[in-house]
Amino acid sequence: MNLIDYVRIIVRRGWIIVVAALLTAGMAFVYSKLQTPIYRATQAVLVKPSRPDNGLTITMRSLMSSYVLRLNIEDRAAEVINALQLDMLPSQLQANATADLNTFAINIDVDMTDLETAKKVASLYGQNFIQWRNQENAPQSNENRITAELLGAPTGGLYRPNTTVNVVAGALLGAILGGVIVFVLEWLDANILRRREDVERLGLVVVGHLPEVE
Repeated sequence: MNLIDYVRIIVRRGWIIVVAALLTAGMAFVYSKLQTPIYRATQAVLVKPSRPDNGLTITMRSLMSSYVLRLNIEDRAAEVINALQLDMLPSQLQANATADLNTFAINIDVDMTDLETAKKVASLYGQNFIQWRNQENAPQSNENRITAELLGAPTGGLYRPNTTVNVVAGALLGAILGGVIVFVLEWLDANILRRREDVERLGLVVVGHLPEVE
């Protein structure tokens, strides 16, 4: 097939691709609007050694993973639920609150249907962690302490659904499906001679043809 053939296919069947893309994009839009909005609040907690000592810094690095593990257990979720009087189980909050390492900081992400509640939960996770570090530091001398502090107030916004991404992805998927449909239709019509060029491509000579009826 040459370029002219591809142009003919697009002109004749391009509407299938367009309709398929519009249909799937519309379905993705409706699906996004039917979903319950989930907001994510993030609280950053800075963890730092009390002195710029290489040995203490190395020790702190090795402990950071254990700090994250401590934040991600169900007991921490229960502490937050009890403090804020949330109507949910610790396992439910644990499934929607995640602590991750970010160099010498810990990011606490909380996903909820209410942004302000999510921010309160994320902040309290951080405050409880700082309180625990202060308790752990109490028997230590000042130069051996590892302290923690909140890096500002929690930030947050809509986490899902991402309507724009869903619509674009839906349109691309529809275009691909439409392209597959066009390919199948062209394959089924491959043995049908429709134009003079189709006959000549077989090495045959056209001696006459009937005019198209308007």
